[in-house]
Amino acid sequence: MSVIQVKDLKKSFNGDEVVKGLTFDLTPGNCVALLGPNGAGKTTTIRMLSGLLKPTKGSIEFEGAGNKQDIRSLIGYLPQYPVFHNWMSGKEFLVYVGQLAFLSKTEASKRADELLEKVGIFDARNHRVGKYSGGMKQRLGIAQAMIHQPKLLMLDEPVSSLDPIGRREVLTLMEELKKQTTILFSTHILGDAEEVSDDLLLMHKGEIVESGSIEALREKHQTAKLQMVFRGGNKAFIDPIKQLSSVNDCYEEKAELHILIDDLEKARQEILTEALANNWAITKFELSRTTLEDLFMKVVKH
Repeated sequence: MSVIQVKDLKKSFNGDEVVKGLTFDLTPGNCVALLGPNGAGKTTTIRMLSGLLKPTKGSIEFEGAGNKQDIRSLIGYLPQYPVFHNWMSGKEFLVYVGQLAFLSKTEASKRADELLEKVGIFDARNHRVGKYSGGMKQRLGIAQAMIHQPKLLMLDEPVSSLDPIGRREVLTLMEELKKQTTILFSTHILGDAEEVSDDLLLMHKGEIVESGSIEALREKHQTAKLQMVFRGGNKAFIDPIKQLSSVNDCYEEKAELHILIDDLEKARQEILTEALANNWAITKFELSRTTLEDLFMKVVKH
Protein backbone atom coordinates (compact mmCIF):
# COMPACT_ATOMS: atom_id res chain seq x y z
CA MET A 1 0.00 0.00 0.00
CA SER A 2 1.26 3.47 -0.84
CA VAL A 3 1.30 6.34 1.63
CA ILE A 4 0.10 8.62 -1.16
CA GLN A 5 -1.00 8.09 -4.75
CA VAL A 6 -0.90 10.98 -7.20
CA LYS A 7 -2.60 10.69 -10.59
CA ASP A 8 -2.49 13.17 -13.50
CA LEU A 9 -1.93 16.12 -11.17
CA LYS A 10 -2.09 19.50 -12.91
CA LYS A 11 -2.02 23.13 -11.86
CA SER A 12 -2.54 26.25 -13.94
CA PHE A 13 -2.25 29.91 -13.02
CA ASN A 14 -4.02 32.38 -15.32
CA GLY A 15 -4.06 29.80 -18.09
CA ASP A 16 -0.38 28.93 -17.72
CA GLU A 17 0.06 25.25 -16.83
CA VAL A 18 3.00 24.96 -14.41
CA VAL A 19 2.42 21.36 -13.26
CA LYS A 20 1.62 19.06 -16.17
CA GLY A 21 0.04 15.76 -15.25
CA LEU A 22 2.20 14.23 -12.50
CA THR A 23 1.63 10.58 -11.61
CA PHE A 24 3.58 8.84 -8.85
CA ASP A 25 3.19 7.10 -5.51
CA LEU A 26 5.26 7.01 -2.34
CA THR A 27 5.79 3.79 -0.41
CA PRO A 28 6.07 3.65 3.40
CA GLY A 29 9.51 4.21 4.89
CA ASN A 30 11.10 5.80 1.82
CA CYS A 31 12.86 9.15 1.60
CA VAL A 32 12.11 10.63 -1.82
CA ALA A 33 13.74 13.69 -3.34
CA LEU A 34 11.68 15.86 -5.69
CA LEU A 35 14.67 17.10 -7.65
CA GLY A 36 14.66 19.84 -10.25
CA PRO A 37 15.96 23.28 -11.18
CA ASN A 38 14.35 26.44 -9.82
CA GLY A 39 11.03 26.99 -11.55
CA ALA A 40 10.41 23.30 -12.27
CA GLY A 41 7.17 23.28 -10.26
CA LYS A 42 8.42 21.59 -7.09
CA THR A 43 6.95 24.04 -4.57
CA THR A 44 3.61 24.14 -6.39
CA THR A 45 3.49 20.33 -6.30
CA ILE A 46 4.22 20.13 -2.57
CA ARG A 47 1.69 22.85 -1.82
CA MET A 48 -0.96 20.83 -3.66
CA LEU A 49 -0.02 17.67 -1.77
CA SER A 50 -0.26 19.55 1.52
CA GLY A 51 -3.71 20.92 0.70
CA LEU A 52 -2.58 24.55 0.48
CA LEU A 53 -3.32 24.72 -3.26
CA LYS A 54 -6.26 23.16 -5.07
CA PRO A 55 -5.22 21.18 -8.17
CA THR A 56 -6.65 22.22 -11.52
CA LYS A 57 -6.98 18.54 -12.38
CA GLY A 58 -6.01 15.14 -11.04
CA SER A 59 -6.27 13.24 -7.78
CA ILE A 60 -4.30 12.87 -4.55
CA GLU A 61 -5.16 9.90 -2.35
CA PHE A 62 -3.70 9.38 1.13
CA GLU A 63 -3.66 6.04 2.88
CA GLY A 64 -6.05 6.20 5.82
CA ALA A 65 -7.85 9.31 4.61
CA GLY A 66 -10.97 7.51 3.43
CA ASN A 67 -13.58 10.07 2.41
CA LYS A 68 -12.18 12.73 4.76
CA GLN A 69 -11.22 16.04 3.21
CA ASP A 70 -9.02 17.04 6.15
CA ILE A 71 -5.57 15.44 5.73
CA ARG A 72 -3.76 17.45 8.40
CA SER A 73 -3.47 14.51 10.77
CA LEU A 74 -1.68 12.49 8.07
CA ILE A 75 0.97 14.96 6.95
CA GLY A 76 3.69 17.18 8.35
CA TYR A 77 4.76 20.17 6.27
CA LEU A 78 7.68 22.59 6.39
CA PRO A 79 7.57 25.43 3.83
CA GLN A 80 10.73 26.77 2.23
CA TYR A 81 10.54 29.94 4.33
CA PRO A 82 8.92 29.00 7.66
CA VAL A 83 7.55 31.73 9.90
CA PHE A 84 7.65 31.54 13.70
CA HIS A 85 6.38 33.58 16.64
CA ASN A 86 9.80 34.91 17.59
CA TRP A 87 8.66 36.00 21.04
CA MET A 88 7.88 32.39 21.98
CA SER A 89 10.44 29.93 23.29
CA GLY A 90 11.13 26.82 21.22
CA LYS A 91 9.15 24.63 23.57
CA GLU A 92 6.25 27.08 23.81
CA PHE A 93 6.00 27.09 20.03
CA LEU A 94 5.93 23.28 19.80
CA VAL A 95 3.31 22.99 22.54
CA TYR A 96 1.24 25.61 20.71
CA VAL A 97 1.35 23.77 17.36
CA GLY A 98 0.80 20.45 19.15
CA GLN A 99 -2.46 21.75 20.59
CA LEU A 100 -3.44 23.01 17.13
CA ALA A 101 -2.94 19.39 16.01
CA PHE A 102 -5.48 18.32 18.70
CA LEU A 103 -2.98 17.03 21.26
CA SER A 104 -3.74 17.77 24.89
CA LYS A 105 -1.40 20.26 26.56
CA THR A 106 0.22 17.42 28.54
CA GLU A 107 0.70 15.31 25.39
CA ALA A 108 2.03 18.29 23.45
CA SER A 109 4.52 19.14 26.22
CA LYS A 110 5.82 15.57 26.38
CA ARG A 111 6.06 15.30 22.61
CA ALA A 112 7.80 18.70 22.42
CA ASP A 113 10.53 17.56 24.82
CA GLU A 114 11.04 14.34 22.83
CA LEU A 115 11.34 16.20 19.55
CA LEU A 116 13.57 18.98 20.88
CA GLU A 117 15.92 16.26 22.08
CA LYS A 118 15.74 14.42 18.77
CA VAL A 119 16.43 17.49 16.63
CA GLY A 120 19.28 18.58 18.89
CA ILE A 121 18.00 21.87 20.34
CA PHE A 122 16.73 20.68 23.74
CA ASP A 123 19.22 22.90 25.58
CA ALA A 124 17.72 25.93 23.82
CA ARG A 125 14.10 24.94 24.51
CA ASN A 126 13.51 27.94 26.79
CA HIS A 127 15.25 30.47 24.53
CA ARG A 128 13.21 32.77 22.32
CA VAL A 129 12.93 31.55 18.74
CA GLY A 130 14.04 34.99 17.55
CA LYS A 131 17.49 34.22 18.98
CA TYR A 132 17.82 30.91 17.10
CA SER A 133 20.27 30.49 14.21
CA GLY A 134 18.99 29.54 10.75
CA GLY A 135 19.86 25.89 11.30
CA MET A 136 18.12 25.85 14.68
CA LYS A 137 14.98 27.35 13.15
CA GLN A 138 14.93 24.70 10.44
CA ARG A 139 15.31 22.02 13.13
CA LEU A 140 12.44 23.58 15.05
CA GLY A 141 10.39 23.71 11.86
CA ILE A 142 10.95 20.00 11.26
CA ALA A 143 10.00 19.31 14.88
CA GLN A 144 6.68 21.18 14.45
CA ALA A 145 5.98 19.15 11.32
CA MET A 146 6.57 15.94 13.30
CA ILE A 147 4.67 16.92 16.47
CA HIS A 148 1.59 14.79 15.63
CA GLN A 149 3.56 11.83 14.21
CA PRO A 150 2.43 12.13 10.58
CA LYS A 151 2.62 9.33 8.02
CA LEU A 152 4.22 11.65 5.47
CA LEU A 153 6.70 14.46 6.16
CA MET A 154 7.01 17.04 3.36
CA LEU A 155 9.90 19.50 3.34
CA ASP A 156 10.19 22.23 0.72
CA GLU A 157 13.86 23.09 0.04
CA PRO A 158 14.80 22.42 3.69
CA VAL A 159 18.47 23.42 3.40
CA SER A 160 18.57 25.91 0.51
CA SER A 161 18.85 29.02 2.71
CA LEU A 162 21.29 27.62 5.28
CA ASP A 163 25.01 28.10 5.72
CA PRO A 164 27.22 24.96 5.42
CA ILE A 165 26.99 24.16 9.14
CA GLY A 166 23.20 24.52 9.25
CA ARG A 167 22.88 22.51 6.05
CA ARG A 168 24.93 19.67 7.51
CA GLU A 169 22.85 19.69 10.71
CA VAL A 170 19.56 19.39 8.86
CA LEU A 171 20.74 16.70 6.41
CA THR A 172 22.00 14.61 9.36
CA LEU A 173 18.63 15.05 11.05
CA MET A 174 16.81 13.91 7.90
CA GLU A 175 18.94 10.75 7.86
CA GLU A 176 17.56 9.95 11.31
CA LEU A 177 13.96 10.91 10.59
CA LYS A 178 13.65 8.72 7.50
CA LYS A 179 13.91 5.72 9.84
CA GLN A 180 10.59 6.75 11.39
CA THR A 181 8.40 8.12 8.61
CA THR A 182 8.07 8.59 4.86
CA ILE A 183 9.76 11.79 3.66
CA LEU A 184 9.25 13.81 0.49
CA PHE A 185 11.57 16.80 0.13
CA SER A 186 12.20 19.16 -2.73
CA THR A 187 15.65 20.35 -3.70
CA HIS A 188 17.62 21.68 -6.65
CA ILE A 189 20.91 20.41 -5.16
CA LEU A 190 21.80 16.97 -6.50
CA GLY A 191 24.34 16.24 -3.76
CA ASP A 192 21.65 16.59 -1.08
CA ALA A 193 19.31 14.28 -2.98
CA GLU A 194 22.02 11.65 -3.40
CA GLU A 195 23.04 11.88 0.23
CA VAL A 196 19.75 11.27 2.03
CA SER A 197 17.16 9.95 -0.45
CA ASP A 198 16.29 6.43 -1.52
CA ASP A 199 14.34 7.43 -4.64
CA LEU A 200 14.30 10.39 -7.00
CA LEU A 201 11.52 12.18 -8.84
CA LEU A 202 13.36 14.32 -11.39
CA MET A 203 11.15 17.25 -12.37
CA HIS A 204 11.61 19.74 -15.19
CA LYS A 205 9.19 22.31 -16.65
CA GLY A 206 6.27 20.91 -14.69
CA GLU A 207 6.80 17.26 -15.61
CA ILE A 208 8.48 14.25 -14.03
CA VAL A 209 11.06 13.23 -16.60
CA GLU A 210 12.77 10.45 -14.62
CA SER A 211 11.93 8.49 -11.49
CA GLY A 212 13.20 5.52 -9.54
CA SER A 213 15.90 4.51 -7.11
CA ILE A 214 19.28 6.20 -7.35
CA GLU A 215 20.91 2.85 -8.13
CA ALA A 216 18.45 2.10 -10.94
CA LEU A 217 18.87 5.54 -12.51
CA ARG A 218 22.65 5.24 -12.35
CA GLU A 219 22.50 1.89 -14.12
CA LYS A 220 20.00 3.10 -16.70
CA HIS A 221 22.01 6.17 -17.71
CA GLN A 222 25.53 4.89 -17.20
CA THR A 223 27.49 5.60 -20.37
CA ALA A 224 31.06 6.48 -21.24
CA LYS A 225 32.11 10.09 -20.97
CA LEU A 226 35.20 12.06 -21.91
CA GLN A 227 36.30 15.08 -19.92
CA MET A 228 38.46 17.58 -21.79
CA VAL A 229 40.09 20.92 -21.10
CA PHE A 230 41.57 23.24 -23.74
CA ARG A 231 44.18 25.91 -23.24
CA GLY A 232 42.56 29.32 -23.51
CA GLY A 233 39.00 28.15 -22.85
CA ASN A 234 36.57 25.43 -23.84
CA LYS A 235 33.51 27.16 -25.32
CA ALA A 236 34.85 27.42 -28.88
CA PHE A 237 35.15 23.64 -29.07
CA ILE A 238 31.62 22.68 -27.97
CA ASP A 239 29.95 22.94 -31.40
CA PRO A 240 32.75 21.24 -33.41
CA ILE A 241 32.75 18.32 -30.97
CA LYS A 242 28.93 18.06 -30.94
CA GLN A 243 28.98 17.64 -34.73
CA LEU A 244 31.10 14.47 -34.56
CA SER A 245 29.11 11.31 -35.31
CA SER A 246 30.33 9.50 -32.17
CA VAL A 247 29.21 12.26 -29.76
CA ASN A 248 25.77 12.28 -28.13
CA ASP A 249 26.16 15.53 -26.22
CA CYS A 250 28.81 18.03 -25.19
CA TYR A 251 28.57 20.75 -22.55
CA GLU A 252 30.80 22.75 -20.23
CA GLU A 253 30.59 22.25 -16.48
CA LYS A 254 33.13 23.36 -13.84
CA ALA A 255 35.63 24.55 -16.47
CA GLU A 256 35.64 21.17 -18.24
CA LEU A 257 33.96 19.85 -21.36
CA HIS A 258 31.83 16.78 -20.67
CA ILE A 259 31.42 14.68 -23.81
CA LEU A 260 28.83 11.88 -23.73
CA ILE A 261 29.56 8.97 -26.07
CA ASP A 262 28.51 5.39 -26.83
CA ASP A 263 31.57 4.05 -28.66
CA LEU A 264 34.74 5.03 -26.81
CA GLU A 265 37.22 3.94 -29.49
CA LYS A 266 35.38 5.71 -32.30
CA ALA A 267 35.02 8.90 -30.25
CA ARG A 268 38.68 8.86 -29.28
CA GLN A 269 39.77 8.52 -32.89
CA GLU A 270 37.39 11.19 -34.18
CA ILE A 271 38.24 13.73 -31.50
CA LEU A 272 42.01 13.24 -31.71
CA THR A 273 41.94 13.33 -35.51
CA GLU A 274 40.03 16.61 -35.35
CA ALA A 275 42.43 17.92 -32.71
CA LEU A 276 45.51 17.14 -34.83
CA ALA A 277 43.96 18.59 -37.98
CA ASN A 278 43.07 21.86 -36.27
CA ASN A 279 45.96 22.08 -33.81
CA TRP A 280 43.73 22.03 -30.72
CA ALA A 281 45.65 22.74 -27.49
CA ILE A 282 44.36 19.95 -25.25
CA THR A 283 45.47 20.06 -21.61
CA LYS A 284 43.19 17.27 -20.31
CA PHE A 285 41.74 14.17 -21.98
CA GLU A 286 40.19 11.76 -19.49
CA LEU A 287 37.70 8.88 -19.58
CA SER A 288 35.03 8.63 -16.87
CA ARG A 289 31.42 7.51 -16.45
CA THR A 290 28.25 9.57 -16.46
CA THR A 291 26.81 10.51 -13.09
CA LEU A 292 23.41 11.62 -11.88
CA GLU A 293 24.73 15.16 -12.17
CA ASP A 294 25.26 14.56 -15.90
CA LEU A 295 21.69 13.32 -16.17
CA PHE A 296 20.42 16.34 -14.27
CA MET A 297 22.35 18.77 -16.49
CA LYS A 298 21.15 17.01 -19.63
CA VAL A 299 17.52 17.30 -18.54
CA VAL A 300 17.88 20.95 -17.54
CA LYS A 301 19.40 21.93 -20.89
CA HIS A 302 16.74 20.28 -23.04
